[in-house]
Amino acid sequence: MSEAAAGSRAAGVAPRLVLATHNAHKVGELREILLPHVPALAPEAVVGAGVLGLEPPVEDGVTFEANALIKARAIAHAAGLPAVADDSGISVDVLGGAPGVFSARWSGRHGDDAANNALLLAQLADVPDEHRAARFVCAAALVVPGGGPDGTDAETVLRGEMPGRLLRAEQGEGGFGYDPLFQPDGESRSAGELAPEEKNAISHRGRAFRALAPAIAAALG
Repeated sequence: MSEAAAGSRAAGVAPRLVLATHNAHKVGELREILLPHVPALAPEAVVGAGVLGLEPPVEDGVTFEANALIKARAIAHAAGLPAVADDSGISVDVLGGAPGVFSARWSGRHGDDAANNALLLAQLADVPDEHRAARFVCAAALVVPGGGPDGTDAETVLRGEMPGRLLRAEQGEGGFGYDPLFQPDGESRSAGELAPEEKNAISHRGRAFRALAPAIAAALG
């Protein structure tokens, strides 16, 4: 176990599962998704990597699955605890699946939602409505140090998708990232206009992590 994790336990946090993200929005969202499906897991036992002082690794994979595993492996080894990570983004049909794994830095600045949204809107300005199909994609990974039958790490990676289309202007102030630009199939609202519980029920991240929940529950005992 890392010094950071040990110090966190001494402070009474007692983490059992580390989320390999420094994004507070994502930590809250993942807690809401996971906790109903992993009853033995208390909210305070699920912490983000930032709480433990763990630095994020370089994400140099070319697929969502590869990047999710890079993050989960790095945080699991640093913390000495089971770690989950996801890599997610938006895939636009007319852009050949882009931004894809580059979604968070599409404008050139990592995590600049306003710039990313503005660039994507500009790139699709002349694209008619019938060709604005897109999907959110999430690969969710669980790495359990030494959890394999032969003492190696146990690794599970699962994928979830939320199909829909891109709007012509942002709608709603909820969610984060490209949510205000994305209208899920079957919805008249953008993902940014959905309540958290509504979004989690249909989202790519919700689908991926609900599928991963049995493996998490088994790993935690």
